[in-house]
Amino acid sequence: MELPAPLRQGVERLLENVPLATLKQAAKTLSDRYRAELRDGRLHMAEGMAVQAYLATRLPATYAAVRASLDALSDARPGFQPKSLLDVGAGPGTVLWATIDLWPDLEQAVLFEASAAVRKVGETLATDAIGARTRWLAGDATIDLADLEPADLVTCAYVLDEIVPASLPKLIDRLWQLTGDTLLVVEPGTPAGWQRILAARRQLIEAGAHVLAPCPHQAPCPLAPPDWCHFSRRVARSRLHRLAKDADVPWEDEKFIYVAASRDGPMSSQARVLAPPKSGSGKALLKLCQQDGTATERLFTKRDGADFKLARRLDWGDRLGRR
Repeated sequence: MELPAPLRQGVERLLENVPLATLKQAAKTLSDRYRAELRDGRLHMAEGMAVQAYLATRLPATYAAVRASLDALSDARPGFQPKSLLDVGAGPGTVLWATIDLWPDLEQAVLFEASAAVRKVGETLATDAIGARTRWLAGDATIDLADLEPADLVTCAYVLDEIVPASLPKLIDRLWQLTGDTLLVVEPGTPAGWQRILAARRQLIEAGAHVLAPCPHQAPCPLAPPDWCHFSRRVARSRLHRLAKDADVPWEDEKFIYVAASRDGPMSSQARVLAPPKSGSGKALLKLCQQDGTATERLFTKRDGADFKLARRLDWGDRLGRR
């Protein structure tokens, strides 16, 4: 997966005069903070150099994860066509770009972001490239959401990992109050990210939400540590991306986990793939999350014909019945 051309070109313009050595150091610092899930009272992208490092090394991956999550949401609700978006913890507008790419008729968007440096970059990238009426707001997601208006689609991507755990239930409650139709929360695909999504999922179900994806059921997650639910998307690296990370291969795999919940009734669903198929010797073994709330494995062989060919093509998060 690659960034939309206008976004990629905008990023290239913003980074064209940045010294590589400076960018590499900023990218390492940013990566270390993300990996440690550091909560020291400072924003990960409080300064311009950190924002530039994010654009070079993290934007493609987070875009891919968000777009894949939105695709799964749309797959579960084919008729959903949001006209308004509220993105809390918007960064440089990653979710906005993914949403517009999927639903180009989006009419308005409110982007809520604490970092002034990130907001400035986000506004620059969106100017003359995004058709929806877009408003950027400053504030702390844990205390400043009281005056916001509800939106058809509310999103919160790669944000919960930066917030003190004690503040998360209040934030999830407020996000759901602001949700006119559907809420999407995306987190890094780590065991800790999975636990945060599980807690949000439980809270949303208790509040009356209907889970759309990735789960094909409302039951407790059937997986138990050391296993955990997560998905992956392969992301193309630009030349600058490879140089900034001293990477040899032209791609990376972004692991993520998400939950999409709606105010509408539960949708008909099918088993969802929890991991890519293990293929070989005319066989394909799929790990599936079933509609009854269980996790199972299903073996397909060449004798299954078209079903075997389909099973070999399925990827993380796909529905079993996808053609």
